[in-house]
Amino acid sequence: MTDRAALVAAASALDAAGHMPQKSGNLSLRTAQGFVITPSGLPYAAMTEAALVDCAPDGTPLTDGLPSSEWRLHAAIYRARPDAQAVVHTHAPRATALACARRGIPPIHYMITLAGPVGRAGIPCAPHATFGTEALAQECVATLGDGLRATLLANHGVVALGATLAGAVALAREVENLAGQYLDLLAARLDPVLLSEAELAEAAAQLKGYGRPA
Repeated sequence: MTDRAALVAAASALDAAGHMPQKSGNLSLRTAQGFVITPSGLPYAAMTEAALVDCAPDGTPLTDGLPSSEWRLHAAIYRARPDAQAVVHTHAPRATALACARRGIPPIHYMITLAGPVGRAGIPCAPHATFGTEALAQECVATLGDGLRATLLANHGVVALGATLAGAVALAREVENLAGQYLDLLAARLDPVLLSEAELAEAAAQLKGYGRPA
């Protein structure tokens, strides 16, 4: 499967899983020319490789079509994070619910370490800015910092990045899973016991070899 086909397939799969309601969200991949991104306003079920829009590093379209309204967000992440080869932005319902409360996800489960050096803070929620603006892009980049790979966007959704498209998609899915667990705890009026930095560090080291032969 080509990179472009994989991008279309990933968008379709996230849409089918309910992470991209009403044509929301967007995905991109870094390219030699800049990045390729999903188009604006096109239902994911109808998307084809030809609909994807190639952009220069500054977001200038290099091919026909209108890039996602969040092209500034993707361009800013690629500029700031050389490790990012793919960016996934969703409006997954449970994580977005937390974002609408401007509340991040604390370190309630070791899988949160997939988002990077979360420490005691967990996955944060970036300050609010209007969608599609440079202000939003800069708030997101500042919250991600040098090593974090996922953040919530206040009153908006989720951003996840990865060294591969599959990695970014998997992380976006895991953020939604963690958000659901946290919301369940809150709904049950239970106080989560947060993992310590030492426990998170041990889990992160253990996950590095997960699924691989010793």
